[in-house]
Amino acid sequence: MNFLDSITLTRTLPCLAEPGKIIVIGKPFRPLNEVIPYLATLPSIIAYNPERRTLTFRRQPGFLTIQDEEVHITQVKDVQEGLELFAALTESINAVWEHKAELVAVTTSKRTPRPLDVWSLLPQTNCKQCGEATCMAFAVNLLQQNRTLDECPVLLADADFSDRRITLETTLEG
Repeated sequence: MNFLDSITLTRTLPCLAEPGKIIVIGKPFRPLNEVIPYLATLPSIIAYNPERRTLTFRRQPGFLTIQDEEVHITQVKDVQEGLELFAALTESINAVWEHKAELVAVTTSKRTPRPLDVWSLLPQTNCKQCGEATCMAFAVNLLQQNRTLDECPVLLADADFSDRRITLETTLEG
C-alpha cells in the first residue's frame, strides 16, 4: 500500500537564484512526519532537522525541501516540470516507505559541510595549480561537485596533508 497518493501544487514563486525559473510549492496528500526520518537516509542530503522534520536535498539544479505538510523545489523550468517532479517525488517517498523495514530512521541532525569547513582542511596556499584563484574558491567548487580533490596537486603531493585528505574525502562523500 502506498504511503502517499500525491503532492498538489499550491503555488509558484519566482526563483531568485536563477531568473526565469520558478519555485514550486506543494502540499502532500497526507503529512510526511512518519516518512521523513526514513527519507533522511538517502544521499544528497544537505540538511536535516529531526525536531522540525525538515529535510533538504541537493538536486541538479537547485534544492528540494520536504516538511511535514509542504514541499519546495527550486530552479524549476515551468509548472509542468514542477508537476512531474512532484509525481517523481511521490513515487520516491512510496518506495522509501515500502522499504522502511530495511532502513534505520535518522534521529540526529545532519548538515552539509560549509565552504569554511572544507577550506580549513585545504593547504591554503592559493597556488592556483587547481585552476581556481584561491583555495576558498576551490572549496566552494568541491562542495558544488564541480571539482575533485585530485585537482589539488599540493594536497596530493605533500605527505603532511594525508590526514587532511582522508578527512576531506570522508566529509565530501555525502
